[in-house]
Amino acid sequence: MNSWILIIIAGIFEMLWVLELKLSQGFTQIIHSILVVVFMVLSLVFLSMSFDKIPMGTAYACWTAIGAVSICIVGMLFFNEPHDFLRILFLTLVIIGIVGLKFTSAV
Repeated sequence: MNSWILIIIAGIFEMLWVLELKLSQGFTQIIHSILVVVFMVLSLVFLSMSFDKIPMGTAYACWTAIGAVSICIVGMLFFNEPHDFLRILFLTLVIIGIVGLKFTSAV
């Protein structure tokens, strides 16, 4: 499987574990708490698989950015988090950074 697809999958699982962490209400909701751990492990497994072709620093930066940007978007859409111009501008800059790392990577 393409290493960049593995990074995207890992980033989605990262976003999912953070979402489940919120829904676990301080680990008081057992199903959500279990899903936190499951999604964490899956996220790390897919991240580690991407290291075969993508430099570790690039993979980690992209994984973190995908998770951070996607959870910010989820927060804005479903949890009434701020969505002002500057917040969206800076999230866009993070996305530009991810794309830049992808195009400057050897893979």
